[in-house]
Amino acid sequence: MGKRQVRKMEVKRRNFQGVLNILSFNRHFYIIGILVWIVILVVLSLFKLSPVWFWIISIAFIYGLLMPLIVSAYAYDFSGYYHFNWLKQLNLIETKPQQIVNINAGFDETSFILEGKFPNSDLQVFDFYDKKRHTEPAIVRARKVSLVYPNTQEINSYKIPLESESTDIVFLLSSVHEIRQEKERIAFLKECKRICKPSGKIITVEHLRDLPNFLAFSIGFTHFFSRKTWKKAFDEAGFISFKERKFTPFMSIFECSKK
Repeated sequence: MGKRQVRKMEVKRRNFQGVLNILSFNRHFYIIGILVWIVILVVLSLFKLSPVWFWIISIAFIYGLLMPLIVSAYAYDFSGYYHFNWLKQLNLIETKPQQIVNINAGFDETSFILEGKFPNSDLQVFDFYDKKRHTEPAIVRARKVSLVYPNTQEINSYKIPLESESTDIVFLLSSVHEIRQEKERIAFLKECKRICKPSGKIITVEHLRDLPNFLAFSIGFTHFFSRKTWKKAFDEAGFISFKERKFTPFMSIFECSKK
């Protein structure tokens, strides 16, 4: 079996893999949520309050526990996100990029797919995860099951080991929100800008801290950043162009360039 065939097998996604990832990586939230729900129902029972309160609280908890899974199934499993057909909207394949960089936060579901979409390009993959600064339990668990693209380099978010103006496209796919500190996030984006050719682009995909994601993830939407925050970060990093496209109501694609 050839090398290319092996890689195609590695990127085959299971049905509902997006939902399974959410459940696996964020299981602490679900365990705590169910325990709190049970405690509240027991307290209501002890005080013999109206059954209406049981229904109101139960519906609220069921919504909060199930809606993130429903939205995740839509956004990741049924929208075609991992088919990467949305690249056609950006006309990136037609530009025939020579050098592509994909940077993740320790969980990589996209590098093998990008390799297939850009077979004639040189793809380099970097992982900026730092266990001292990036401490979210979900990303710690994700790292344990993530595929590792060959020759992936672990880097410091303040330094990408590439020459200036050497890269055509930098992909940041659902990863940069893991950099929680604004100063570090801006410094990282400055590095992305440095390695981009004058005609190069940064492609970022993120959930936003907005109404659709609040309705989907309730308090969990605070893990994301607003469009205003992203715009400010890219502006301070020195990018001139900042374009947003929606991929489902819950995900945004930012296309940024030096000019």
